[in-house]
Amino acid sequence: MKNKAKSNRFKSLFFALSLIVSTGNWQTIAQAGTLKEIQQRKKLIVAVKDNVPLLGFRDEAGNLQGLEIDIARKLATEIFGNNDSIQLLPVANQDRLKVAIEGTADLTIARVTITATRSRVVDFSRYYYLDGTAIITKQANITKNSDLVGKKIAILNNSTTIGTLQYIIPQAKLVGVNSYQQAQELLRTGKVSAVAADRSLLIGWLKTDASYHLLPDKLSTEALGIVMPKGFPYDPLRQLVDRSLASWQADGWLQQRIQYWGLK
Repeated sequence: MKNKAKSNRFKSLFFALSLIVSTGNWQTIAQAGTLKEIQQRKKLIVAVKDNVPLLGFRDEAGNLQGLEIDIARKLATEIFGNNDSIQLLPVANQDRLKVAIEGTADLTIARVTITATRSRVVDFSRYYYLDGTAIITKQANITKNSDLVGKKIAILNNSTTIGTLQYIIPQAKLVGVNSYQQAQELLRTGKVSAVAADRSLLIGWLKTDASYHLLPDKLSTEALGIVMPKGFPYDPLRQLVDRSLASWQADGWLQQRIQYWGLK
């Protein structure tokens, strides 16, 4: 176990040194740590999204807001007694696990679905939000899944949602896209009838365009969890995160924040 911990430390150090060389800035590098090390450092480093409305996004003033930002700050309060001792690190989707594995962040709270495959390389907390696949459209005559038989639905390339749609609406014509912006453009121009994606994401679209409407049925249910490094040294941190989430679920704080952001 000690050898494994040393190996993880070496990988984190190597990654940090690589970043130092590439950026030339020693001040930008912050190492992930165990709970004890986080407390000694007096700062919690959390990877988040900054472009997902309602979960993690920037407001008009450029400040990070959303349910996941609230959770990150609340965890800082659990550790330090205040929510100022935190560094929020915006990450791209492809880097959400990487930052935890390589030690750039202590935690990742960035719309990560808990899966068996991911659990082989990182640890997850208990879930904090139940998301799932949903469908959004601009066409008033589409009100249920069966209305999409024979219609075109935009879906992100390589998404697990592809299998869900093929099972539930096998007669739909799936159109692969490389970004959600591309999907929105296809929907706007009428080249597709609908878009399928995570419900939390699509609820954010509703806030920006009144012509959208969301079909009522979720096609799947997926639990979002907090990502942290694997290994015995990180167990106290995982236990603190799990205790905190359980307490917030019991006292209603988590549900209140979900409702506040319109994610109910």
